[in-house]
Amino acid sequence: MFTLAGFALLVAHVSQAFGACPTIVTRHEWGARAPRSVTHFSNPAHYAFIHHAESGDCHDKTSCSALVRSFQNYHMDTHGWADIGYTFLIGGDGSVYEGRGWDVVGAHTQGYNSVGYGFCFIGNFMTKAPTAAAIQAAKDIMACGVSNGKIQSAYVLRGHRDMGSTDCPGNVLYGLIKGWPHY
Repeated sequence: MFTLAGFALLVAHVSQAFGACPTIVTRHEWGARAPRSVTHFSNPAHYAFIHHAESGDCHDKTSCSALVRSFQNYHMDTHGWADIGYTFLIGGDGSVYEGRGWDVVGAHTQGYNSVGYGFCFIGNFMTKAPTAAAIQAAKDIMACGVSNGKIQSAYVLRGHRDMGSTDCPGNVLYGLIKGWPHY
């Protein structure tokens, strides 16, 4: 006989196994500017790319939203891009922030933007790991993409440095993702 707590735990495990989507902080919720233009993605993606923002950390919606807005401003105003470059961003509290979102080509991995999505951990992970909540959120959003047909089930996971000359996603985070499925 299941208790209510036991049933809730079972539902949580089944949801994770089948790619239930995490709660996503929408562009509206973090205060995004409107994109200058949008190029639609031809799904499903073959690649999932892991990045880090080389920024300070954030551990709540207010501080993470402020950082995401600053990334968008930098990408649009300094680089002249149409919008923030990443598909989704992950905060230290495990929140997932919608960047360009599903079905939109990003500007995160030169030469691969039309065949992969970019997932950016907020912070600098050269010498430390992201929080356990952030790592789980990244895995959950990628599983969500697979279960909803946005990412191929046999996708290839790579760090940004695998595709170009960069230290991204940081030495420690890079070491971690090399042990994840699909790498």
